[in-house]
Amino acid sequence: MHAAESSLVSSTSSTSSTLGVRLHETGASAAVVATHADAVDVCLLDPTPASSGAPGWVERRVPLTRRPGGLWTGELPGVRAGQRYGLRVDGPWEPAAGLRHDPSKLLLDPYALAVEGELRWGPELFAHEVDGPQWLPRDPAASQRRSGLDSAGHVPVGVVVEAPVADPASRPRTPWSSTVVYEAHLRGLTMLHPDVPPELRGTWAGLAHPAVVEHLSGLGVTAVELLPVQAIGNEVSLARRDQKNYWGYSTLSWFAPEPRYASAAARAAGPAAVLAEVRDAIAALHAAGLEVLLDVVYNHSCEGHAHDGPTLSLRGIDAAGYYRLDGGRDVDSTGCGNSLDFGRPQCVRLAMDSLRHWVTAFGVDGFRFDLAPTLGRGLDGAYRPDAPLLLAMGADPVLSDVKLISEPWDLGPNGWRTGDFPQPFAEWNDRFRDGAREFWLAVPGRASRGEPTGSGLGELALRLTGSADLFGGGPNDRGPLASMSFITAHDGFTLADACAFDYKHNHANGEDNRDGTDSNRSWNHGMEGWPGEGGTAAGPLDVIDDAHPVDPDELMISAMRRRSMRNLLATLVLSAGVPMITAGDEIGRTQGGNNNPYCLDDETSWIDWHLAPWQEDLLASTRELLGLRAAHPVLHAEQPPRSARADAVAGAPQLTWWDVEGGPMDPEDWQDPQNRTVQVYLGADQTGGDDVLLVLAGDLDDESLVLPPQPGVRGYRLLWDSAVERYPAGALGELDVVGTKVPVSALSVRLYRPYASSHDDDGDGDGEPAGQSTAPSEPTTAVR
Repeated sequence: MHAAESSLVSSTSSTSSTLGVRLHETGASAAVVATHADAVDVCLLDPTPASSGAPGWVERRVPLTRRPGGLWTGELPGVRAGQRYGLRVDGPWEPAAGLRHDPSKLLLDPYALAVEGELRWGPELFAHEVDGPQWLPRDPAASQRRSGLDSAGHVPVGVVVEAPVADPASRPRTPWSSTVVYEAHLRGLTMLHPDVPPELRGTWAGLAHPAVVEHLSGLGVTAVELLPVQAIGNEVSLARRDQKNYWGYSTLSWFAPEPRYASAAARAAGPAAVLAEVRDAIAALHAAGLEVLLDVVYNHSCEGHAHDGPTLSLRGIDAAGYYRLDGGRDVDSTGCGNSLDFGRPQCVRLAMDSLRHWVTAFGVDGFRFDLAPTLGRGLDGAYRPDAPLLLAMGADPVLSDVKLISEPWDLGPNGWRTGDFPQPFAEWNDRFRDGAREFWLAVPGRASRGEPTGSGLGELALRLTGSADLFGGGPNDRGPLASMSFITAHDGFTLADACAFDYKHNHANGEDNRDGTDSNRSWNHGMEGWPGEGGTAAGPLDVIDDAHPVDPDELMISAMRRRSMRNLLATLVLSAGVPMITAGDEIGRTQGGNNNPYCLDDETSWIDWHLAPWQEDLLASTRELLGLRAAHPVLHAEQPPRSARADAVAGAPQLTWWDVEGGPMDPEDWQDPQNRTVQVYLGADQTGGDDVLLVLAGDLDDESLVLPPQPGVRGYRLLWDSAVERYPAGALGELDVVGTKVPVSALSVRLYRPYASSHDDDGDGDGEPAGQSTAPSEPTTAVR
């Protein structure tokens, strides 16, 4: 590594970056990393005088001076907050070497703290020659020829602003063990919310509205994870179809908030007001005890493939210095056209400076990293857990104080890396999603069609207890709290649609239903889709409600679907690990079977808050489940459950497995493809609180089971049952004495609290809850 490059890496220890355009007492300073450039100009953009009668901007160019290591710097005397600006970079045009400098392109400073304006699609955006309304090269050689068309007036520009400063003392700092994440799209969460004023819907101010905060706090989640809110640039493929990237996984600027997510009043007041609205909204959530996590995209940019995409920022500044290239062409491990090269110090610094900015300026509590293996790929393209950026985040004094979550897969070589990220990262656990949906949906679906099924019980048990195969043992032993467990996410079916569709219905996306996954592990319960438009498209969900006169078969299917939703939610909430709920799943939101509506900024993607009775019931059930999780430390322990035969470990529940007859699970029970029911006893002697018994009944028929014996336990009282539609349900039943058979509904989840045989403080004859004083029985076969 060159000395200049080394200095770039070492500078990441600072909490504020000296790159970009930054204000000082007499103006501003500018600094840009462009290692292959011959000249770099800052272009100050001033409105044309009103007397001229000509719209647009007057451009003043200030050349920067080259320093060692490809750093360009200069002073901008007299520049004040609110100044619009861009960059022009000249240098070699050698596409075969990845060098695509074109001074006719007005480029966005990658360190701009605010952006203004939109992409106006046309040939001006492309550094290479394009032709026609689809902006395609007119011949194979055209992508190798420089266009020379000026892009000013067609691209967003940077705005010089002072960065806001968040109050670090306001952050809730919720422990991982108490964290429940709620993944939401900032716009989609409030666009249809009746209690949010129309002018605030879809904005940061709408997110902070008391009605939204009350829903989140009342639900029992502790953190909101927002889909990308950094400034978004549309992809050329969507522009050709006259669509936009709704989800936002197409970053234009890693420092500036997306302007359209600010209220109209803030946008009218100027970029500084937009930044203040972001900071104030996060502060409002903090005041309610809610953390804010951001889904961030550092693996690629919105510029797409060099031979097909526009030149908006990094490509024109230093394509060969920021992107992973092979023979001048982008090496794509993201599926989005390009990949940033984190084997290079300027990319590491860009990400680190951006992340620290969002923490210090806005008060963000953590980040979820999209396609995170790309962030750990070095110059050779191979993923390494000890890659510079991953280690730098864990060691940085600012970032090590926030939550770091990886999406542990990308499309590059050996791209599935679940369980392979270093401390202090948590990871999205796709194996949990697959195991839970396989057990509760895919297996019963196959069985209902008379197809071979298997059991899925062993896999579910492994996921239920913290995925020790992924996060336990060895030098990277992180325990169950490294598992960000989920049933659904923004990408894929919603919870309701996973219980109503066997197949994706993505025709509205404009890709002939080819996009989105075909591996859904879903079950339509005997009827594809919701009633309406031939039974395959979205219709009013309250049509399938017991209060409406519909076909008896539809009523039965509706009831089965609702129970399946509750089964999945219970499995998620009552498992070891950190649960993530997708916004709207708590009220049964549908997307009409679309499992990839990334380009649909409409009612398909927005949450409808007008609830049918069954949706109110599902919401109440979810609140009840999250309340039970919070009330029982044994359900959210920091340490993985341990067999009762193993030595006790502080913070680790004691675990025993029981069959339907109340006897120990034997090895052959786990291998039996017909065995779909298990009882899980979690002893709380090392966690505090009460013991619990969880029953997973996966058979297609109602059955009876014998509640298991435990030393000192007289019986069990039912706390929650997925077969119950409405909560709070009051007392669910009398105390069930150990050894007696109790009826259990087909495909259901139950949570019990055991009661000891001594003491009876409340006079009901039950005795006290079994807890720290209750010694667990000898171990059954532990699932590993």
